[in-house]
Amino acid sequence: MGLPVREITTPTRRFERVGAHTHIKGLGLDERKRAVKVKDGMVGQEKAREAAGLVVEMIKQGKMSGRLIILAGPPGTGKTALAVAISRELGLNVPFISISGSEIYSAEKKKTEVLIDALRRCIGIEIHEQREVYEGEITKMEILTAPHPYNPYQKIPEGIRLTLKTTEEERTLEAGSEVANQIIQAGIGEGYVIQIDAETGRVSPLGLSIESAKGKTYEVDTRIKVPRPTGKVKKQKEFVYNLTLADLDEMVAKRRSSSIFSFFFGGAEEKEISPEVRMEVDRQVREWVDQGKAIIHPGVLFIDDAHLLDLEAFSFLGKAMEGELVPIIILATNRGVTKIRGAEIEAPLGFPLDLLDRAVIIGTEEYDKESIRAILKIRSEEEKVTLTQEALEALASIGQRTSLRYAVQLLSIAAQNARIGGKDKVTEEDVKRVDELFMDVSEAVQHLKKYEDRLLKH
Repeated sequence: MGLPVREITTPTRRFERVGAHTHIKGLGLDERKRAVKVKDGMVGQEKAREAAGLVVEMIKQGKMSGRLIILAGPPGTGKTALAVAISRELGLNVPFISISGSEIYSAEKKKTEVLIDALRRCIGIEIHEQREVYEGEITKMEILTAPHPYNPYQKIPEGIRLTLKTTEEERTLEAGSEVANQIIQAGIGEGYVIQIDAETGRVSPLGLSIESAKGKTYEVDTRIKVPRPTGKVKKQKEFVYNLTLADLDEMVAKRRSSSIFSFFFGGAEEKEISPEVRMEVDRQVREWVDQGKAIIHPGVLFIDDAHLLDLEAFSFLGKAMEGELVPIIILATNRGVTKIRGAEIEAPLGFPLDLLDRAVIIGTEEYDKESIRAILKIRSEEEKVTLTQEALEALASIGQRTSLRYAVQLLSIAAQNARIGGKDKVTEEDVKRVDELFMDVSEAVQHLKKYEDRLLKH
């Protein structure tokens, strides 16, 4: 017969996912908002980072709502990294939504609906509400029952008598069947700390009191334990809720759709929210702000590969920027003078000229060898790969010859080649071998030209 509990001696494996930009912690600026060459995972692009630093400060002060910023530069020059760094600098209170230009072409929703939904997810609403509550540890509890109206032999909860205790006082309360049912269904008993909304009667269990007899009974207990509340049993408490405009849209839309018809006959969930719902939400939010109950946190909508947007989408964004509740919009592109999607018009970056006139443009430049070397070193540390100095130099040379992205890809593959060889460090030989096995874009083009007559064509 085996033991009921056995000890696991083999180490457990933890799930780890190293993304392309997990090493970025911020913009890497000093106290004077000047870019440090290598800091917070950012390398080079000093002008672009300093420009982004000014944008971050204006966003934090609420002065950038409804503005457009364009990140323009060749592929692999850190445009997405710059947007991620901006989001890291903004902190948790400021919503940051990142999408690709191709995502708006959905089969389920109109592209303008996808865009407006993304814009509204970038507007945070911090709602402050003062509520009168009863809060304390239950020291005594008595369920009051009455005969069932349809079965005199069955008893149902008619009310409840509770004694709540804090560090300062003890009070006995009586409540109706609704509160009694909530307490019974939640399995709440003596020793639990609860909160009862004085207006709605909503019961919120906070956990088992540490000072109660039940709280001291078991050494191993999965129930949450909390200290006995301080102050009076009846008190005013401030509750803070962090939502977005899109969250409020969905709540109002669900409330409107819960009609008697949908209750009996069902009905498909609406994929799009009506303008009337959004107008109602906007009116309510303005009212809360005027009353001092809410604070608006305009966030950031980052659209990568923005040249994939068409004239209709650009026109919609231009109109949306004129609204009151609008986030800052950052568009990234690697195009030069090219045709606007869906039109025969050529324009810088593939964007309409009237939209460019409303924007400030931050340019990114190609990395030099020193910057490529520094980025590869940061990536190797992030991926827990040990490189010899010669291997790092070889990868930096490849990155300068081809692209930074290709060099970062080879870093991971070279590390795998070293592990297969039983080595704990990536050497120059590992780098040279994988460079011979794989092709960059220019080598792939030459390869295809070599076999052009044998390749299939549409």
